[in-house]
Amino acid sequence: MRTDGRSVYEMRSLDIVVDPLSYAEGAVRVLWGRTHVLCTASVETRVPSFLRHKESGWIHAEYGMLPRATHERTVREVTRGRISGRSAEIQRLIARTLRAVTDLRALGQRSIIIDCDVLQADGGTRAASIVGAVAALVLALERLMARRIVTQPPLRSLIGAVGIGVIAKELCLDMTYEEDCMAEGDFSIVMTEAGELIELQGTAERAPMQATRVHEMLAVAAAAVQSVCAVQRSVLGDALRVVQD
Repeated sequence: MRTDGRSVYEMRSLDIVVDPLSYAEGAVRVLWGRTHVLCTASVETRVPSFLRHKESGWIHAEYGMLPRATHERTVREVTRGRISGRSAEIQRLIARTLRAVTDLRALGQRSIIIDCDVLQADGGTRAASIVGAVAALVLALERLMARRIVTQPPLRSLIGAVGIGVIAKELCLDMTYEEDCMAEGDFSIVMTEAGELIELQGTAERAPMQATRVHEMLAVAAAAVQSVCAVQRSVLGDALRVVQD
């Protein structure tokens, strides 16, 4: 029995609240179990120096956790004067996955900055951040298309992400923090809506793992990502015109 009574392949409830803020070009709040993440997309009319005078835009991401997102208060990274290795790795992951499904040339000389702020953490913050980042990006792109700043749908596909662990030799989808602490393996999987793999991160934390378990994880993740993308579709509505047919 899992800590919250779910079956091993059952996800926690997922809800995406659209436009919780007034100023960002795209904004959503992701409520995934007790993990809550605020994601915004901001459009800037500039690109990194390596893209100047080239026909391409860029997508960048920043990730952080509020001090009381966890059971005990953590010091703000700005107070420490440097970003943690974990935050740096997660924000690079978010940006990579979004760039993988975006036609950057369609953006022109523009950057879209994704900010993912974890309001409360109970496992799966990187998956929730990616799911929210995609939704915020869709909203921002739709507003660019509505103003005819972008004329062609730039997004090739919706994407989703899930976490999968191994507890007592059983695969467990969408682990809570308590489950994560006892897991024998922990993987994060990012896929397109059609089940194409974008990124696989993970480790066997206590003992080597058979490669066949990874194949099992991918099959479970593909079904879960379809469910995640269904939630995205249910809340994004007409904004999905930015996704290529």
